[in-house]
Amino acid sequence: MNVRLVEKMPDGELRQIEERIWDANMVSALEHVNYIVVGGKEYETVEGRLNLDEGTLELLIVPMQSA
Repeated sequence: MNVRLVEKMPDGELRQIEERIWDANMVSALEHVNYIVVGGKEYETVEGRLNLDEGTLELLIVPMQSA
């Protein structure tokens, strides 16, 4: 499945950071995780949307704050 990661910026703007094909196991893993790591940066998954028009699963993510 084609998965698009969309980062919600602090000002509310949405920015696409990545799009790639995920296999069924990776998509299924979303049921069990709240956080993902992309490009060495950790994000919290906020919500998902299945875009049938584009055949894409869109995930809204927000960056985790560094301590």
